[in-house]
Amino acid sequence: MVEFRGVSKVYQGQAAAVENLNLNVETGKITVFVGPSGCGKTTSLRMINRMVEPTSGTITVGGRDVGTIPAHELRRSMGYVMQHAGLLPHRTVIDNVSTVLRLNKVPRAQARTRSLELLETVGLSAAMASRYPNQLSGGQQQRVGVARALAADPPVLLMDEPFSAVDPVVRAELQQELLRLQRELAKTIIFVTHDIDEATLLGDRVAVFATGGRIAQYAPPEEILRAPLDSFVANFVGRDRGFRHLAFSTADSVPIHPSNGVVWDADALRNNAVAAAGWVLAVNADNYPLGWLAPGTHPGSRAAGPHTPELIPGGSLFQTGDSLRNALDAALSSPSGLGVAVDADGRVRGLVRAPEVLAAIDAAREGRP
Repeated sequence: MVEFRGVSKVYQGQAAAVENLNLNVETGKITVFVGPSGCGKTTSLRMINRMVEPTSGTITVGGRDVGTIPAHELRRSMGYVMQHAGLLPHRTVIDNVSTVLRLNKVPRAQARTRSLELLETVGLSAAMASRYPNQLSGGQQQRVGVARALAADPPVLLMDEPFSAVDPVVRAELQQELLRLQRELAKTIIFVTHDIDEATLLGDRVAVFATGGRIAQYAPPEEILRAPLDSFVANFVGRDRGFRHLAFSTADSVPIHPSNGVVWDADALRNNAVAAAGWVLAVNADNYPLGWLAPGTHPGSRAAGPHTPELIPGGSLFQTGDSLRNALDAALSSPSGLGVAVDADGRVRGLVRAPEVLAAIDAAREGRP
């Protein structure tokens, strides 16, 4: 779909921002450009829609040389999402989403109908349509930016560090939302980030850019983590690349043990003596995890005394079907050393133990079931 052939960008009096880039971007997949600041990844992205003109070489989209397509026509044929959403502050959400449709002469009523559909697609309610950008959170603004980029149903979507300006919780939500949208829409997405975790999570293929505008490695994320081509890639990926690589192995073989949960309710606590000497998981009446009761503090313990014990936060959760990385993180982040396994609705299924997760990791590395 998108091909770079000998593409370079040299600014006057400076070293090359991009040097002899040759790259084929797969149709219907997410390709991530990742690398340190100033390595040419954003410049490469912007040359696709001619926001930056290449010094030499050719970029084709769908077999057409982008240099032969008028810039305004080219840009309207692609979606573009930037770091701070770039919404027009004086226009409502629905008018922002409709921008490209109206530029493409789509009738107003039809454009509004399409825009409302897209707001729902990106997880925003129709009630948001009449709001202005300053009435939205950062995450909501980015969702509007994605909806606007999808409005004309472009085959190619360019995303320039779109989630880097929001907090980690919202960022994780937006990443999962993008993966959900991609499963439904199968766009050709080129995504720029400086975060290797984001790159390996989102990318079907990852292009690691090195300083000086060259591609150091272009491969599936699993391969980059397992076998970096050179010291630059290894150092950029980081010393914990082995831990990151666990994200590509499922934890189906990790045993899930019955929970020792006690309902966290004042009346139930008074009447529910728990004889266990170790950590006890507190859950609510619907079996959602709330935290841990430390040894000697839970009901029934002689050391507990007459007071209601204090809950200790429980670490990350491990969901059925998750990776070995998530299973190990759940066990290691838990104060009890026991990871909490939950179902798709977030209810407790049981507990996982760190030694058994490590055994599953050894088995996966050796190719054993």
